[in-house]
Amino acid sequence: MKIPIAVNNFRRNLMQTLTRNVGRDTVAAWPVEKPIKRILVCRPNHRLGNQLLLTPLIDDIAATFPAAKVDLFVKGGLSNAIFTNFNTVDTIIGLPKKPFSHLFRYFGCWLRLRFRRYDIAINVDPKSSSGKLSTKFSRARVKFYGQPAFVQYPDGRHIAKLPVYNFRNLVTRMGIEIPHREIAPLDLKLSDAERQHGKDLLDAMFSNDKKTICVFTYATGRKCYCEGWWGKFYEQLKARYVDYNILEILPAENVSQIGFKAKTFYSNDIREIASVIASTQAFVGADSGIMHLASASHTPTLGLFSVTDLGKYEPFNKGSIGLDTRNTHPREWFVMLNRMLAA
Repeated sequence: MKIPIAVNNFRRNLMQTLTRNVGRDTVAAWPVEKPIKRILVCRPNHRLGNQLLLTPLIDDIAATFPAAKVDLFVKGGLSNAIFTNFNTVDTIIGLPKKPFSHLFRYFGCWLRLRFRRYDIAINVDPKSSSGKLSTKFSRARVKFYGQPAFVQYPDGRHIAKLPVYNFRNLVTRMGIEIPHREIAPLDLKLSDAERQHGKDLLDAMFSNDKKTICVFTYATGRKCYCEGWWGKFYEQLKARYVDYNILEILPAENVSQIGFKAKTFYSNDIREIASVIASTQAFVGADSGIMHLASASHTPTLGLFSVTDLGKYEPFNKGSIGLDTRNTHPREWFVMLNRMLAA
Protein backbone atom coordinates (compact mmCIF):
# COMPACT_ATOMS: atom_id res chain seq x y z
CA MET A 1 0.00 0.00 0.00
CA LYS A 2 1.34 3.42 -0.96
CA ILE A 3 1.77 5.81 1.95
CA PRO A 4 0.05 9.20 1.34
CA ILE A 5 2.46 12.09 0.87
CA ALA A 6 1.04 14.00 3.86
CA VAL A 7 1.53 10.97 6.14
CA ASN A 8 5.05 10.40 4.83
CA ASN A 9 5.97 14.06 5.39
CA PHE A 10 4.55 13.91 8.92
CA ARG A 11 6.58 10.77 9.66
CA ARG A 12 9.76 12.36 8.28
CA ASN A 13 9.29 15.58 10.26
CA LEU A 14 8.52 13.64 13.42
CA MET A 15 11.65 11.50 13.09
CA GLN A 16 13.81 14.55 12.42
CA THR A 17 12.44 16.18 15.57
CA LEU A 18 13.02 13.05 17.67
CA THR A 19 16.58 12.58 16.38
CA ARG A 20 17.59 16.25 16.36
CA ASN A 21 20.02 15.78 19.24
CA VAL A 22 21.10 12.24 18.43
CA GLY A 23 24.83 11.73 18.32
CA ARG A 24 27.90 13.83 18.90
CA ASP A 25 30.97 13.51 16.75
CA THR A 26 33.54 11.25 18.39
CA VAL A 27 36.61 12.58 16.62
CA ALA A 28 40.08 12.42 18.14
CA ALA A 29 43.67 12.26 16.91
CA TRP A 30 44.22 8.99 15.05
CA PRO A 31 47.32 6.96 15.98
CA VAL A 32 49.91 7.26 13.21
CA GLU A 33 50.76 3.57 13.39
CA LYS A 34 47.12 2.42 13.08
CA PRO A 35 45.91 2.16 9.44
CA ILE A 36 42.34 2.97 8.46
CA LYS A 37 40.93 -0.35 7.27
CA ARG A 38 37.16 -0.11 7.22
CA ILE A 39 34.70 2.77 6.82
CA LEU A 40 30.92 2.80 7.04
CA VAL A 41 29.00 5.31 4.90
CA CYS A 42 25.35 5.80 5.87
CA ARG A 43 22.92 7.13 3.26
CA PRO A 44 19.62 5.24 3.71
CA ASN A 45 17.74 6.78 0.79
CA HIS A 46 16.43 4.78 -2.16
CA ARG A 47 16.41 7.52 -4.83
CA LEU A 48 18.68 7.01 -7.82
CA GLY A 49 20.02 10.56 -7.78
CA ASN A 50 20.89 10.57 -4.09
CA GLN A 51 22.84 7.33 -4.42
CA LEU A 52 24.67 8.46 -7.56
CA LEU A 53 25.63 11.66 -5.74
CA LEU A 54 27.59 9.48 -3.29
CA THR A 55 30.17 8.47 -5.89
CA PRO A 56 32.47 11.53 -5.44
CA LEU A 57 32.65 10.76 -1.71
CA ILE A 58 33.50 7.10 -2.30
CA ASP A 59 36.21 8.14 -4.77
CA ASP A 60 37.62 10.63 -2.26
CA ILE A 61 37.71 7.97 0.47
CA ALA A 62 39.59 5.68 -1.92
CA ALA A 63 42.09 8.43 -2.74
CA THR A 64 42.64 9.22 0.95
CA PHE A 65 42.77 5.65 2.26
CA PRO A 66 43.66 3.37 -0.70
CA ALA A 67 43.81 0.24 1.46
CA ALA A 68 40.48 0.84 3.20
CA LYS A 69 37.22 -0.92 2.40
CA VAL A 70 33.85 0.85 2.48
CA ASP A 71 30.53 -0.61 3.58
CA LEU A 72 27.38 1.22 2.50
CA PHE A 73 24.23 1.43 4.61
CA VAL A 74 21.61 2.41 2.04
CA LYS A 75 18.02 1.73 1.04
CA GLY A 76 16.68 -0.28 -1.87
CA GLY A 77 18.69 -2.29 -4.39
CA LEU A 78 20.05 0.39 -6.74
CA SER A 79 23.42 0.61 -4.98
CA ASN A 80 24.31 -2.90 -6.11
CA ALA A 81 24.19 -1.71 -9.73
CA ILE A 82 25.70 1.73 -9.08
CA PHE A 83 28.76 0.54 -7.16
CA THR A 84 29.41 -2.76 -8.93
CA ASN A 85 32.71 -1.48 -10.40
CA PHE A 86 33.93 0.31 -7.27
CA ASN A 87 36.82 -1.74 -5.87
CA THR A 88 36.67 0.22 -2.61
CA VAL A 89 33.09 -0.83 -1.84
CA ASP A 90 32.93 -4.13 0.02
CA THR A 91 29.53 -4.75 1.58
CA ILE A 92 26.23 -3.05 0.70
CA ILE A 93 23.62 -3.24 3.45
CA GLY A 94 20.36 -2.36 1.72
CA LEU A 95 17.27 -1.61 3.78
CA PRO A 96 14.05 -2.67 2.01
CA LYS A 97 12.10 0.19 0.43
CA LYS A 98 8.98 -1.01 2.24
CA PRO A 99 10.13 -1.94 5.75
CA PHE A 100 6.68 -2.91 7.06
CA SER A 101 6.39 -5.52 4.30
CA HIS A 102 9.84 -6.98 5.12
CA LEU A 103 10.24 -6.55 8.87
CA PHE A 104 12.71 -9.41 9.43
CA ARG A 105 14.94 -8.21 6.60
CA TYR A 106 14.66 -4.62 7.84
CA PHE A 107 15.79 -5.41 11.38
CA GLY A 108 18.40 -7.82 10.03
CA CYS A 109 20.04 -4.93 8.16
CA TRP A 110 20.29 -2.93 11.37
CA LEU A 111 21.76 -5.88 13.24
CA ARG A 112 24.48 -6.26 10.60
CA LEU A 113 25.87 -2.90 11.74
CA ARG A 114 26.83 -4.56 15.02
CA PHE A 115 28.62 -7.52 13.45
CA ARG A 116 31.60 -5.58 12.16
CA ARG A 117 33.89 -3.00 13.72
CA TYR A 118 34.61 0.17 11.78
CA ASP A 119 37.37 2.70 12.07
CA ILE A 120 35.08 5.49 10.84
CA ALA A 121 31.30 5.79 10.42
CA ILE A 122 29.96 8.70 8.35
CA ASN A 123 26.41 9.97 8.17
CA VAL A 124 26.18 11.69 4.79
CA ASP A 125 22.99 13.72 5.29
CA PRO A 126 22.71 15.58 8.64
CA LYS A 127 18.92 15.78 8.15
CA SER A 128 18.54 12.01 7.81
CA SER A 129 17.12 10.41 10.95
CA SER A 130 18.02 6.91 9.78
CA GLY A 131 21.50 8.11 8.87
CA LYS A 132 22.08 9.48 12.36
CA LEU A 133 20.70 6.40 14.07
CA SER A 134 22.72 3.98 11.93
CA THR A 135 25.90 5.94 12.61
CA LYS A 136 25.20 5.88 16.34
CA PHE A 137 24.28 2.17 16.27
CA SER A 138 27.46 1.17 14.45
CA ARG A 139 30.58 -0.13 16.19
CA ALA A 140 32.92 2.59 14.99
CA ARG A 141 35.80 4.29 16.78
CA VAL A 142 35.20 7.61 14.99
CA LYS A 143 31.61 8.68 14.35
CA PHE A 144 30.73 11.66 12.21
CA TYR A 145 27.10 12.78 12.14
CA GLY A 146 27.39 15.23 9.27
CA GLN A 147 27.66 18.67 10.84
CA PRO A 148 28.37 20.79 7.73
CA ALA A 149 31.72 22.45 7.11
CA PHE A 150 30.83 23.94 3.73
CA VAL A 151 30.71 27.63 4.70
CA GLN A 152 34.27 28.23 3.59
CA TYR A 153 33.73 26.69 0.14
CA PRO A 154 31.92 28.62 -2.63
CA ASP A 155 30.56 25.39 -4.13
CA GLY A 156 29.97 23.69 -0.79
CA ARG A 157 26.20 23.73 -1.08
CA HIS A 158 26.24 21.14 -3.85
CA ILE A 159 24.84 17.88 -2.55
CA ALA A 160 27.64 15.81 -4.13
CA LYS A 161 30.46 18.08 -2.97
CA LEU A 162 29.29 18.80 0.59
CA PRO A 163 29.90 15.22 1.84
CA VAL A 164 33.43 15.35 0.37
CA TYR A 165 34.23 18.63 2.11
CA ASN A 166 32.81 17.24 5.35
CA PHE A 167 34.86 14.06 5.00
CA ARG A 168 38.05 16.05 4.41
CA ASN A 169 37.24 18.21 7.42
CA LEU A 170 36.75 15.07 9.52
CA VAL A 171 40.06 13.55 8.40
CA THR A 172 41.87 16.82 9.13
CA ARG A 173 40.40 16.84 12.63
CA MET A 174 41.81 13.32 13.05
CA GLY A 175 45.27 14.75 12.38
CA ILE A 176 45.63 13.27 8.90
CA GLU A 177 46.75 15.54 6.06
CA ILE A 178 44.98 15.45 2.69
CA PRO A 179 46.77 16.90 -0.34
CA HIS A 180 44.78 19.37 -2.43
CA ARG A 181 42.90 17.74 -5.30
CA GLU A 182 39.80 18.37 -7.34
CA ILE A 183 36.60 16.67 -6.24
CA ALA A 184 35.89 13.72 -8.51
CA PRO A 185 32.76 14.03 -10.69
CA LEU A 186 29.84 11.64 -10.57
CA ASP A 187 31.01 8.36 -12.03
CA LEU A 188 29.23 5.08 -12.69
CA LYS A 189 32.55 3.57 -13.85
CA LEU A 190 31.11 2.02 -16.98
CA SER A 191 33.36 -0.69 -18.38
CA ASP A 192 34.60 -0.72 -21.98
CA ALA A 193 32.25 -3.61 -22.67
CA GLU A 194 29.27 -1.67 -21.30
CA ARG A 195 30.16 1.38 -23.40
CA GLN A 196 30.43 -0.78 -26.50
CA HIS A 197 27.08 -2.38 -25.70
CA GLY A 198 25.51 1.08 -25.46
CA LYS A 199 27.01 2.08 -28.79
CA ASP A 200 25.72 -1.10 -30.42
CA LEU A 201 22.21 -0.42 -29.09
CA LEU A 202 22.31 3.16 -30.36
CA ASP A 203 23.60 2.13 -33.78
CA ALA A 204 20.76 -0.38 -34.06
CA MET A 205 18.19 2.33 -33.34
CA PHE A 206 19.40 4.75 -36.01
CA SER A 207 20.49 3.58 -39.46
CA ASN A 208 22.57 6.68 -40.22
CA ASP A 209 25.88 8.32 -39.29
CA LYS A 210 24.34 11.27 -37.44
CA LYS A 211 25.30 12.07 -33.87
CA THR A 212 22.58 11.88 -31.23
CA ILE A 213 21.03 14.25 -28.70
CA CYS A 214 19.37 12.48 -25.78
CA VAL A 215 16.34 13.88 -23.92
CA PHE A 216 14.50 12.80 -20.80
CA THR A 217 11.12 14.49 -20.50
CA TYR A 218 9.98 13.10 -17.17
CA ALA A 219 10.65 14.06 -13.53
CA THR A 220 8.88 13.56 -10.23
CA GLY A 221 6.29 15.93 -8.81
CA ARG A 222 6.60 19.64 -9.53
CA LYS A 223 9.99 19.13 -11.22
CA CYS A 224 8.19 17.64 -14.21
CA TYR A 225 7.51 20.10 -17.04
CA CYS A 226 4.09 19.75 -18.64
CA GLU A 227 3.43 18.22 -22.06
CA GLY A 228 2.84 21.64 -23.60
CA TRP A 229 6.23 22.91 -22.40
CA TRP A 230 8.08 19.84 -23.66
CA GLY A 231 6.12 19.88 -26.92
CA LYS A 232 7.36 23.38 -27.76
CA PHE A 233 10.90 22.52 -26.67
CA TYR A 234 10.98 19.38 -28.79
CA GLU A 235 9.76 21.19 -31.91
CA GLN A 236 12.51 23.79 -31.50
CA LEU A 237 15.09 21.09 -30.84
CA LYS A 238 14.03 19.17 -33.95
CA ALA A 239 14.11 22.32 -36.11
CA ARG A 240 17.50 23.52 -34.86
CA TYR A 241 19.33 20.19 -34.97
CA VAL A 242 18.30 18.56 -38.22
CA ASP A 243 21.76 17.00 -38.49
CA TYR A 244 21.29 15.10 -35.22
CA ASN A 245 19.22 12.13 -34.17
CA ILE A 246 16.99 12.73 -31.15
CA LEU A 247 16.52 9.91 -28.67
CA GLU A 248 14.12 9.98 -25.73
CA ILE A 249 14.97 7.89 -22.65
CA LEU A 250 11.75 6.64 -21.11
CA PRO A 251 11.21 6.46 -17.34
CA ALA A 252 10.06 3.41 -15.40
CA GLU A 253 6.53 4.80 -15.74
CA ASN A 254 6.89 4.38 -19.54
CA VAL A 255 5.43 7.81 -20.28
CA SER A 256 6.51 10.54 -22.71
CA GLN A 257 5.84 14.26 -22.35
CA ILE A 258 6.27 14.61 -26.13
CA GLY A 259 3.81 11.86 -27.00
CA PHE A 260 6.48 9.35 -28.13
CA LYS A 261 7.26 11.51 -31.20
CA ALA A 262 10.98 10.77 -31.04
CA LYS A 263 12.78 7.44 -31.12
CA THR A 264 12.61 5.99 -27.60
CA PHE A 265 14.70 3.70 -25.45
CA TYR A 266 13.47 1.88 -22.36
CA SER A 267 15.32 -0.41 -19.97
CA ASN A 268 14.98 -1.39 -16.33
CA ASP A 269 18.78 -1.70 -16.10
CA ILE A 270 20.29 1.64 -15.06
CA ARG A 271 23.75 0.64 -16.29
CA GLU A 272 22.33 -0.18 -19.72
CA ILE A 273 20.54 3.18 -19.80
CA ALA A 274 23.79 4.91 -18.86
CA SER A 275 25.71 3.02 -21.55
CA VAL A 276 23.30 4.28 -24.21
CA ILE A 277 23.45 7.86 -22.90
CA ALA A 278 27.26 7.60 -22.89
CA SER A 279 27.17 7.05 -26.65
CA THR A 280 25.24 10.27 -27.29
CA GLN A 281 26.71 13.75 -27.70
CA ALA A 282 24.55 15.55 -25.13
CA PHE A 283 21.74 14.94 -22.66
CA VAL A 284 18.89 17.37 -21.92
CA GLY A 285 16.47 16.86 -19.06
CA ALA A 286 14.90 18.27 -15.92
CA ASP A 287 16.36 17.68 -12.47
CA SER A 288 15.97 13.94 -11.90
CA GLY A 289 17.84 10.76 -11.12
CA ILE A 290 18.28 10.13 -14.85
CA MET A 291 19.89 13.57 -15.20
CA HIS A 292 22.46 12.54 -12.60
CA LEU A 293 22.82 9.17 -14.35
CA ALA A 294 23.75 11.07 -17.52
CA SER A 295 26.36 13.01 -15.54
CA ALA A 296 27.70 9.75 -14.13
CA SER A 297 28.06 8.40 -17.68
CA HIS A 298 30.34 11.39 -18.47
CA THR A 299 27.94 12.78 -21.07
CA PRO A 300 27.67 16.61 -21.30
CA THR A 301 24.39 17.31 -19.52
CA LEU A 302 22.03 20.28 -19.73
CA GLY A 303 19.89 20.27 -16.58
CA LEU A 304 16.64 22.25 -16.67
CA PHE A 305 15.51 23.58 -13.29
CA SER A 306 12.28 25.28 -12.26
CA VAL A 307 11.68 24.18 -8.66
CA THR A 308 14.73 22.67 -6.98
CA ASP A 309 17.86 24.52 -5.88
CA LEU A 310 20.25 24.80 -8.82
CA GLY A 311 23.25 25.32 -6.53
CA LYS A 312 22.58 22.03 -4.76
CA TYR A 313 21.54 19.75 -7.59
CA GLU A 314 22.98 20.97 -10.90
CA PRO A 315 24.66 18.27 -13.03
CA PHE A 316 28.20 17.74 -11.85
CA ASN A 317 30.60 16.55 -14.54
CA LYS A 318 32.85 18.14 -17.15
CA GLY A 319 31.01 20.06 -19.85
CA SER A 320 27.67 20.09 -18.02
CA ILE A 321 25.54 22.95 -16.74
CA GLY A 322 22.24 23.62 -15.03
CA LEU A 323 19.86 26.42 -16.08
CA ASP A 324 16.91 27.94 -14.21
CA THR A 325 14.23 28.09 -16.90
CA ARG A 326 12.22 30.63 -14.91
CA ASN A 327 14.72 33.44 -15.49
CA THR A 328 16.44 32.43 -18.73
CA HIS A 329 15.24 32.55 -22.34
CA PRO A 330 15.02 29.47 -24.59
CA ARG A 331 17.66 30.94 -26.88
CA GLU A 332 20.09 30.81 -23.92
CA TRP A 333 19.35 27.12 -23.48
CA PHE A 334 20.23 26.40 -27.09
CA VAL A 335 23.36 28.57 -26.90
CA MET A 336 24.54 26.36 -24.03
CA LEU A 337 23.58 23.21 -25.92
CA ASN A 338 25.52 24.44 -28.95
CA ARG A 339 28.60 24.90 -26.79
CA MET A 340 28.23 21.42 -25.34
CA LEU A 341 27.92 19.87 -28.79
CA ALA A 342 30.86 21.88 -30.14
CA ALA A 343 33.06 20.77 -27.26
